[in-house]
Amino acid sequence: MRKQTFGVGLIGFGTAGRIFHAPLIQATPGLELLAVVSSSAERVHETLPGVEVLAKPAALFAHADIDVVVIASPNETHYPLAKAALAAGKHVVVDKPFTVSLSEARLLKSEADKAERHLSVFHNRRWDSDFRTLQALLTEGTLGRAVSLELRFDRFRPEVADRWREQHKPGSGIWYDLGSHLLDQSRMLFGMPRAILLDLMAARDGAEVDDDFHALLDYDGLRVTLRASSLVAEPTPQLALHGTRGSFVKYGRDPQENWLREGRTPSRNWGVDPRPGQLTVLDESGTGALATREYVGPPGDYLAYYAGIVETLADGAPVPVGVEEGIEVMTLLQSGLDSYRQSRWIRCKEGNGKLRKLHRYG
Repeated sequence: MRKQTFGVGLIGFGTAGRIFHAPLIQATPGLELLAVVSSSAERVHETLPGVEVLAKPAALFAHADIDVVVIASPNETHYPLAKAALAAGKHVVVDKPFTVSLSEARLLKSEADKAERHLSVFHNRRWDSDFRTLQALLTEGTLGRAVSLELRFDRFRPEVADRWREQHKPGSGIWYDLGSHLLDQSRMLFGMPRAILLDLMAARDGAEVDDDFHALLDYDGLRVTLRASSLVAEPTPQLALHGTRGSFVKYGRDPQENWLREGRTPSRNWGVDPRPGQLTVLDESGTGALATREYVGPPGDYLAYYAGIVETLADGAPVPVGVEEGIEVMTLLQSGLDSYRQSRWIRCKEGNGKLRKLHRYG
C-alpha cells in the first residue's frame, strides 16, 4: 500500500530551520513535521506548539515514525549528522552548502548508496521567480546567444552579527552561504564552467570572515559574474543577462524569503514577483531598432522542493536536487577558494580555447 504521509524530523531551529524548512514542510501535503532537535524548546513551541522537541539528534534518529531527517544546523555538522541519519535508515535532506569540503560530499554519497536511502541538498533558490524567468528566456532563445550573465546577492548589514556564519568556523563566510546559491544557479543554466577566478574580502569593521566576493566563471563564448556583499545600501541589478539579440535586467529579489520571515503560510499560488524585469530586444522590423518592455516570468515556488521529496518517497521519482549536483557545487566552492589562495584561474573542467590571464583584483 502506498504510504500517504511521511514523518519528518528537523535538526536546527535557527534561520534556515525556522524560516525556511519548518513552514515549507508543514505546507506540503504528504509530509508531517513530528519533531525538532533544538536547545530551546520554548522557542520552538512558540512557532510549532504541537511538535515534539528533542535535545539530541540521536533521539531523532531512533524515532520510529520519522522517515526523513532534515539537517539545518551549522555547516560543519552537516556531514556527521547526515552520516548518522543515513546509518539509522533515514532519508536525508541537507541544507546548503552540502558539506564543508568536497571529500565529505563524496563520502556522504557513498554512505547514501550503501544505506540505499535518498539524499538531497536544499538548493531552494532554483525556485526563485527571477531564476525561473532566466531559465524561460534561455529556453525560448529570446536574447539570442547568451554572452554575459551577472548574478548578484547584495545586502546592507553593516553590523557583524554574533552568529556562527560570521565567525571563524568551517564553512562560514559569505562565499559558502550565498555563493552556494549563485554557483548552483549558474551550473543549472550552463553546466560546469571551464574555470573559476575568485576574490574574497572582509569589508565590514570587525569582520572575521569574508563578507564580500566577486567570482568569474569561464565558459566557451560566455562569461558569468557572481557578486555578493554585505555593504550595498543602494539597490543594484540583481541579475543582468546579455545576448546577441538584447538584454534582460532585473531589480529586486524574489519575495518568498521575506514572506516566510513575515510568517505567511506558503501556498501553491504564491511567489508572484511584484517587480518584473525589463527586456530589451531587437524588434522585428529589421532596422536594428530596440524595443523595451516588462517581462513577467513564472512565479517562485519553494514548495516545489518538498513536493518533489514526497514524489521521491512515494513513487521513486528522482530527488529534486541530486547528490551529484550537490557535489558539483562543492567542487566549485572549493575551486573558488583555491583560486583565491593562489591568485589565479583554477580549471574546473576541460574546454576549448585559452583562459584569459587575469590576476587577483581588489
